[in-house]
Amino acid sequence: MILKARWSRIFPCYQRPDPHPEISVLLMMSYLFKGVSLHRYLLIYLLIAIGVSGGLSAKPSWPSEADRIAAYRERCQREIQYYVDLTDASNPESGSLFTIAANVAFGENIEWARERLRTVNNPPTGSMFWMHPMVLAMYAGRDVWNEEDIAFIRELWRTYFPFRGDTENHWLMYYASLYLACQMFPDSGPEAWYNGKSAQENMEVAKDYIKDWIHVTTSYGQGEYDSPNYIEEYLRPLGLLYGWVEDPELKELSRMMIDYVLLDFVVENLDGLYGGAHSRLYPRYAMRPALTAATQHAWMLFGLGTEQHNAGNIILSLCGYTPPAILHRIAWDRDEAYVQKELKRTRWRLRHAGPKAFEIEGRFTIPVYKYTYVHPDFMLGSSQGGLLQPIQQQTWSLIWRDENPLETANTMFGIQPYSNPLEGTMYFVSDWDTVTDLIARSKVDYDSPDKLEGGSPYEQIYQHESTLIALYSMPNDNRFPHIQTLFTQDLKERSEDPSGWIFARGGPVYIAYRPFAPGEWRPVDWTGLLKSGAGAWFSTNFDKLAGKSEFYVSESLQNGYIVQIAPVSEYKSMSAFQSAIKGLKCDFSLHPKPKVNFTALDGAHLQVKYDGDFLIDGKRIDYSKWPLYDGPFSKADRESETLEIQHGGERYFLDFKNVTSSTSFISQQ
Repeated sequence: MILKARWSRIFPCYQRPDPHPEISVLLMMSYLFKGVSLHRYLLIYLLIAIGVSGGLSAKPSWPSEADRIAAYRERCQREIQYYVDLTDASNPESGSLFTIAANVAFGENIEWARERLRTVNNPPTGSMFWMHPMVLAMYAGRDVWNEEDIAFIRELWRTYFPFRGDTENHWLMYYASLYLACQMFPDSGPEAWYNGKSAQENMEVAKDYIKDWIHVTTSYGQGEYDSPNYIEEYLRPLGLLYGWVEDPELKELSRMMIDYVLLDFVVENLDGLYGGAHSRLYPRYAMRPALTAATQHAWMLFGLGTEQHNAGNIILSLCGYTPPAILHRIAWDRDEAYVQKELKRTRWRLRHAGPKAFEIEGRFTIPVYKYTYVHPDFMLGSSQGGLLQPIQQQTWSLIWRDENPLETANTMFGIQPYSNPLEGTMYFVSDWDTVTDLIARSKVDYDSPDKLEGGSPYEQIYQHESTLIALYSMPNDNRFPHIQTLFTQDLKERSEDPSGWIFARGGPVYIAYRPFAPGEWRPVDWTGLLKSGAGAWFSTNFDKLAGKSEFYVSESLQNGYIVQIAPVSEYKSMSAFQSAIKGLKCDFSLHPKPKVNFTALDGAHLQVKYDGDFLIDGKRIDYSKWPLYDGPFSKADRESETLEIQHGGERYFLDFKNVTSSTSFISQQ
């Protein structure tokens, strides 16, 4: 493995796929075996050639395009068939609009579908979460629905007034669904629609919103960025548009945006798990990353991970979208470690925007600087800290490979559990006195001291590859004046060293954690809120998911810690890893504000103080120059409205200004 990695750095031609491995071998030999006699040279050539042909565990070649597409289409069929098989055709009181769509698309259980269409809409509920599966059922059954069915559908759109929502994903689902519903009845007047506008008026407004969202996203980054849960709430409306919109511009834009959203995911995935920092994450998925919608999409789209089913995948299965081969290769390619930098933005700040805010068309936001270190065995990623997204932010996380991720809490993260009306009124229209209660009605753990997700204005995060530093400076009146870091029950060899370091092993990685202030161990969900079932589905099965996992909790107002990760393969034993860590320079102080000087395992000298600059080997990190995308597989500048996707010698370029995409090939020497 090490030799292959070295060869791929020395010889760019030694990358997957390699159409002429014998030539690559000769090139390598000319470099590695200078001065070797001819007969020994030939013997070495034969031995290496055998290895290239498969005997020495050579890199596998990518599947042919025909095989890749066939496998993808087969997974799409299985996805739809799964929901058809779940159908109880004798029970018109059971089944969702997605199930109806799957059945009518396959020509199955048509009479049940007609009856269920009526019972499930008696009355309609869910606003945009009703709109998009309703539109899917309308188009999937376009050749099935009779005049009575169509009349019933039209009456629903006339009488039911869906709420537009208050989040980025709500608005996209709302306008994409509204456009397609009106497109089916393009000549209908204002009397036919719940909002008193004609079909053409609704389509014009919806198209304007969709294009503006694309412009903002490809210029400044997504607001609801990189969510393992909410990725599906973007792929669903985009899939609907791509599959059934008749406007050529919107159809092409929707296809390009699906590619864009999926690129965002594949560069930060590990076996289908979405790593790094996230805008929104629910507690059960924070504990079990393999259960998220992103992982379910990864299986169907790319064949990653374990087969799991997701209703949103029905849309992708039926809309005709096929992920480009370059995204498939990036999703699977984890042969080399790399750094991925991305620029996102916060949700629109309605109040308390702050001095770092900037304006986009009359709306205020601040930049989010994402940094992710993607290693073949693990992924460590972070954002800068602060209130970047209300309620469900995950500021940093670690995930690692595991043979059975569905049953394993293969993750680590830290949080300062902040709850304050300042955050609520920053992002929501509610008033100061009631906003916290309103939030906690749907996100039940928001106002709990042991919650698993959320941002804090007192948290600052800094990262260099596999090293992460967190600093905290909390006021005396902070509602929950502590920090907590997750150590799951699936960690092995956990120990507290007299040096102050806490050590553990998670699968193929060693973990070193250095708290700057004393703490104590508490069980996950120590208040019992989620284990008691609060929030219904919100806490489903949480008792099992939490298990015996613990938080390391520290109540010092001035606080911080270092996280240092390393592959198990680089050390002979845990003892050797511990010795290496304890030999590193580590100086820190907490007063008057936290600061630290630390030499990482790779030799980099890291210096930072709270509210100060982050220095790596004496060089200040300039966040003002942070690109929209910067990694080995993706490049994009701020405000460019473009995205360059690269893998091997292929370059796939998305230009949203001109609504074009192109593929080219870069010659390699």
